[in-house]
Amino acid sequence: MGIREEKVMELAMEAGQILLENGAEISRTSETMQRICQAYGVYSEENFVLSNGIFLTGGGAGKGYFAKVRHIPVSGTCLERVIEVNQLSREIEAGKHTPDEAEEILRKIRERKEKRWMDILASGIGSGAFCCFFGGSLADSAAAFCAGMLLSVLIRGMQALKLSKITRNIAGCLAVSLFCGLAYAVGLGEHLDYMIIGSVMPMVPGVAFINAIREIVNEDYISGAVRMLDAVTVFLCIASGVGLGILILNHTLGGVFL
Repeated sequence: MGIREEKVMELAMEAGQILLENGAEISRTSETMQRICQAYGVYSEENFVLSNGIFLTGGGAGKGYFAKVRHIPVSGTCLERVIEVNQLSREIEAGKHTPDEAEEILRKIRERKEKRWMDILASGIGSGAFCCFFGGSLADSAAAFCAGMLLSVLIRGMQALKLSKITRNIAGCLAVSLFCGLAYAVGLGEHLDYMIIGSVMPMVPGVAFINAIREIVNEDYISGAVRMLDAVTVFLCIASGVGLGILILNHTLGGVFL
């Protein structure tokens, strides 16, 4: 296999990794890698994609072999990056980019920094909106808005400290539960249950859960089971954090929240 073919295979692997680590489905990741290789004339490519890994091979028939395995930890979701990689694959099929140009575009997609203030604000807005949706008052939504922003800040801070995902999720839900409880105790909200429900909604792995179901339906049982287990683990962490927060509030404030 020549140098150009190897570069194309590396390019496909990089595109697949960005898709997979940002929440794309297994079928989308596999198809995108195939399209990139075929657009540059590499038809010997074979890939096997799991929820946390990619196996890629190519070559043969006297042309040498390319084989690579890349481990990809189960992480969060960024649909904007998924959309950008998909758009790039369409442009590659249309002949708009050389392998070097496509590689540079992928590098920019990967290195593009997220707007933290926007994520924090979106978390707050989402929490407040869900609180209102479930029946909370404006005061409840205001408290949930503040709790949602607090949750986003705490999760980012714990990520910087390299804490495990389970620890982050439990600690984050515990913190917002205590925050909502204290806000309720001083009269800044009317319905504690709606406040807490709205506050933890940004933690709910809706996209991961739906993707897990889609992959099981598509007979990608291993990947679907892994994603489903990850989503269920997050649900359990949310329940544990909120439950622990309620217990602490009841113990310290004399059973006000029973």
